Amino acid sequence: MNSVAAVPMIVRVLVSLAVILVANRLIRNLAAAVLLGTVALAVFTGQPAGASFRIAAVRLFSSDNGYLMLVIFLVIWLSSQMAEAGVMSDLVDAVRGRIGSRHAMAVLPALIGFLPMPGGAIFSAPLVEKCDLTGSTEPIVKTRANYWFRHVWEPWWPLYPGVLLAMHLSGVEVWQFMLLGLPVSAAAIAGGYLFLMRRVPDTLPEDDSSPAVSATSPVRLLAPVFTVIAGYAVFRIFFAAARHAIPEMPAPNRYLPMIFGILLAVLVQEHLRPLPGQAWRRILLSSKTLNLVLIVAAVRVYGAFIEAPLPAGTNPVALMQEEMVRWGIPAVAMIMLLPFIAGLTTGLGIGFVGASFPIVVSMMGVGPRPATVLAFTGLAFACGHVGQLLSPVHVCLVVTNEHFKTDLLRSLRGLLAPAGLMVLAALAVYASILRWM
Repeated sequence: MNSVAAVPMIVRVLVSLAVILVANRLIRNLAAAVLLGTVALAVFTGQPAGASFRIAAVRLFSSDNGYLMLVIFLVIWLSSQMAEAGVMSDLVDAVRGRIGSRHAMAVLPALIGFLPMPGGAIFSAPLVEKCDLTGSTEPIVKTRANYWFRHVWEPWWPLYPGVLLAMHLSGVEVWQFMLLGLPVSAAAIAGGYLFLMRRVPDTLPEDDSSPAVSATSPVRLLAPVFTVIAGYAVFRIFFAAARHAIPEMPAPNRYLPMIFGILLAVLVQEHLRPLPGQAWRRILLSSKTLNLVLIVAAVRVYGAFIEAPLPAGTNPVALMQEEMVRWGIPAVAMIMLLPFIAGLTTGLGIGFVGASFPIVVSMMGVGPRPATVLAFTGLAFACGHVGQLLSPVHVCLVVTNEHFKTDLLRSLRGLLAPAGLMVLAALAVYASILRWM
């Protein structure tokens, strides 16, 4: 153990991620691969066996994790409900008939991306699958397209919990944060088209000379999606007003607004297109749902070890920051690397913000200039977002790979180029702010 303790924490954490990638390639079982990576991380960080079981149990049986599991169940159920009702097929026909297969594979997950639901790629993956009517697109290409475009709005869309927490910790206004993230979001879209979508053939069904166009408006077909957004917003507004009137009222769990919105969407969808009892039995008793929830649970336990205090009293993220300072890494590089590594290891927006932003804010100094706050916040969030996109424990990535039965490492390898374009855009915004403000 002494030899392991001598290895930098950054190296130990990255090796645990490599264990997940290699194990997944060898045994073809994502839940087991994440479990092996978690065991490796526990050993590398010096957690005793008893403490490791407690860390895993606390995460698995926490109320927060219970709410997350409920969100995952509801997302899959709503997606399956829409598929059983024929909404998915009609939506694909409506969008594909207007813009073609290639663009539909990007637009559909991007539309779902406005929903800040954990594992939302579960929802959009069947839509991307249905766009490929001729089977001419490789599964790995569909995996990357679904995963990438699902997240193109996250650098600025203020419904995402990570964005809300970043604004809270940095003190940046909503409109300012949106302006900071829009160029990064534009780079994500451009990179996705240049490096991912050009491999998608814009083919038509063999027995038809033109794309099928659904008679139903895409807006009407997306009514459940809009309902989720509206329900989420109404819930937050209601509780904000209630807490203003009754300050001692406890804050609701962060997943409750999404649960409310999804349940409302299920009711709206059932009203628009009722399903028979047999269809509901297929939805509620699907073994695929349980398998995905097990994978998400394994990913959450891995994240618990990243956040857990070490036997020495600190935590992995703080120790990584100390290592960067000791190695003489420049401040701007630390602002990029710390959120990036936090995103890479947590695979979660609110995870990398919570782990790294207190340190990033402290690096701004006392009474920082507005330009410094904006530049540091924009660069740190963009790099953290890129880190979570490239994380093998990102829930959306693991469920997308599970849906299309593709390799985790191959999926990530194809995302490096568009991710690099996002980092360049973030650096350009950072330099522009410091130069002109």
